[in-house]
Amino acid sequence: MPNTEKRFVVAMSGGVDSSVAAWMLAREGLSVVGLFMRNGVHVEAEESSKKSCCSASDARDARMVAAHLGIPFQAVDLKEEFGEIIRYFLKEYGRGRTPNPCAVCNRDLKFNRLLRFARELGAEGVATGHYARLAIEGGRVKVRRGADPAKDQSYQLFGVAEENLARTRLPIGNLRKSQVRELAHHAGLKTAAKKDSQEICFVPGNDYRRLLDEHGVERHAGELVDTAGRKLGEHDGTENFTIGQRRGHGIGGGDPLFVVALEPEAGRVVLGAREECTVRSMRVADLLRGAAPLPLRSRRSDRVRRSRRRGGGRVRRAADGRDAGAGRGVLPRRAVARRRMDRFDAEVEGRERSRSAGRR
Repeated sequence: MPNTEKRFVVAMSGGVDSSVAAWMLAREGLSVVGLFMRNGVHVEAEESSKKSCCSASDARDARMVAAHLGIPFQAVDLKEEFGEIIRYFLKEYGRGRTPNPCAVCNRDLKFNRLLRFARELGAEGVATGHYARLAIEGGRVKVRRGADPAKDQSYQLFGVAEENLARTRLPIGNLRKSQVRELAHHAGLKTAAKKDSQEICFVPGNDYRRLLDEHGVERHAGELVDTAGRKLGEHDGTENFTIGQRRGHGIGGGDPLFVVALEPEAGRVVLGAREECTVRSMRVADLLRGAAPLPLRSRRSDRVRRSRRRGGGRVRRAADGRDAGAGRGVLPRRAVARRRMDRFDAEVEGRERSRSAGRR
């Protein structure tokens, strides 16, 4: 018999990870409710099969898994909320920065809006299929890396408020991907062999430029230049590029060139050699609200994107006193894109973490 005194809402995306998360909680005897987030973006049938998520077929898969597990299932219309994330996404590209929509979704929807739904349903909290772990130490909630280093998503939770993490379960955090699929096969889940989603849910086909066009985002056309300012060519808009990009700029014939900097105001895209992409310092902002204040000076480790390599460095609070910091690393980091939400890895593994993209 389910323990109705302990109910959890599981964010079910129609993928194998969230399916197994729901199965694990149901197997514990908890009362589980499956919830699918509709983003209001229409996805063609042929696009929905290309490792996307949040499509009609994904909703169908999630519903079928819920039926197989014998748990209630609801699809929630979050078109308006996703609209805010899409506007943030477009705005960041216009500023020459690479957006991190999945981290914003986790902060504002999965671990915020869905928690309100959970409260309305009388549930204790929310569970997801993220490859990360949570621990309580010294009365504080700490985010730990997932057991599978190739799938770790702890960095995607850096923006989630601590009080919301306290009401969160991450059932598959101690498992490797291969184990998750084995459990899905064992449980007879329809999603056991389903491919992982690797796209941004509101960018079907993974063509964000089409999304920019659909929303009439102004392109900052101009020149392609090298780090000495010499003109190499022209481009249709800085929005078509991201820091570290190697292909697609149209300049060839010699050593590989990478996008080193974007200057939307001047319409300039700066290209350089691989070694010119490295940085030893960065400014981070939008640190987690409610986290312990950053000391004036301290040492931190950092990790950029999905790289497994970590480096050490010094962090100091910005002179203006705002919730930001400037860091200087011991190891150089290559192709660090400008983002609105950046984070250094603090002594607690989820308080001040470097940014990345990805989702479950």
